[in-house]
Amino acid sequence: MHRLRLVRLAVPLMVFVAVATVALPVRAGNGTRVHEGDIGGAPYRVEVPSRWNGTLLLWSHGAYGLELPPPSEIALMNHPATRQWLLDQGYALAASQYRVVQGWGVVESGLRDQIALLDWFGANVGEPRRTVSAGASAGGLIALLLAERHPGRFAGVASLCGVLGGTTGHLNSALDANHAIKTLLAPDLELVRAKDPDANAAKARQVLTTALDDPRGRARLALAGALADVPGRYASRAPAPASVADQVRQQYFYAYYDRGGLWGADRADIETRAGGNPSWNTGVDHRALLARSSRKDLVKRAYREAGLKLGEDLERLNAAPRVQADPRAVAYLDRYGTPRGRTPWPVVTLHSTDDGTVPVENQRWYAERVRRAGDPAKLRQLYVDRGYHCTFTASEEIVALRTLLGRMDTGRWGDTRPASLNKAADAFGPDRQTVFDLSPEPGMHPTTPAFTHHRPGAYLRP
Repeated sequence: MHRLRLVRLAVPLMVFVAVATVALPVRAGNGTRVHEGDIGGAPYRVEVPSRWNGTLLLWSHGAYGLELPPPSEIALMNHPATRQWLLDQGYALAASQYRVVQGWGVVESGLRDQIALLDWFGANVGEPRRTVSAGASAGGLIALLLAERHPGRFAGVASLCGVLGGTTGHLNSALDANHAIKTLLAPDLELVRAKDPDANAAKARQVLTTALDDPRGRARLALAGALADVPGRYASRAPAPASVADQVRQQYFYAYYDRGGLWGADRADIETRAGGNPSWNTGVDHRALLARSSRKDLVKRAYREAGLKLGEDLERLNAAPRVQADPRAVAYLDRYGTPRGRTPWPVVTLHSTDDGTVPVENQRWYAERVRRAGDPAKLRQLYVDRGYHCTFTASEEIVALRTLLGRMDTGRWGDTRPASLNKAADAFGPDRQTVFDLSPEPGMHPTTPAFTHHRPGAYLRP
């Protein structure tokens, strides 16, 4: 599975309503009313249980990469079993597929299309008593931005595996890793403004694959990964392997699959939307960057095994030509992708400890923003001990949502110690104890709840 998990309200709302196409609601076998239609070119799906409790969960999906077709069905939750639990408990669900489904343009589109859907729901289904903004990956970022920009319309936020360091930091971090690949392994690769994005991405992947077979190449892959805090753990359930070679291979999978489009189509798309290149590494000290990285120990081991001098390669990185950003493009990403940390409502985040697509350090950066904004008591950050991206069981998602809903109901947080969370998650049946894993083959596999204590390292490129 290839994932790339990541508004200008220039058109009056009345235009969205005027161009909406609505199918008559149908009733599912359990009495749930299903509404499907189109608002301004954005398909949507709404499900309302027969005994709706008055709370709506507005779900924001992530960013699908441009190298594969997007899903044909509209997701209403990260895990399908979580969706069913919510309906069974009386919660209504709504999600727009957005007009822009792929690439980083989903943030701008999602901010507009989700509010249009929320307006439609109030006018055609009923005004919710309260609304939860929830989403995963880039949708986890959208969920937060929606609530920050429309605080009166939401009562709480659940951000799963969210890009909470913002799209500017995410793309800068990818540039740091790619700068190391270009400088140390393939000087003719283009970091930004690629003349032929597809060819550039194909060449980058070839370079990555070739480097994997040589100890010196592996050391430099480890360094590139560490500059973006990419862990050496790609499978969701298995722990990180012990050997340097195997950990670097796991980093390679992130670089090849999940981040490979940032050499080509995905970066070209955001440059087009932003009106230029939004990323920069001017002024970056790569030696200092590595010193702050959560993955620096793997780099040191890899360089020792390869017989290379790490200091010499860091000097090469610092001496190499730098990339300057276009101010207009930076301003675009700032409008469509940087949380401010202002929380007049409770927020729950959930993240895997070894996520290499959206590294867990994003969570610490967001927590610091909330703390500076003055109300850290309204934030609870939960972690599960897993690799890969958005790898949660339905039981873990339900427990996270119950944590948020309990805070919304009572004004107090319940017990969020990992042992208590795992006990609560373990009470669910086996159909809610599965997680997506690529090993031994891509699909949903059985596992056990894995809430854990975790303190992420510093976010390298805010």
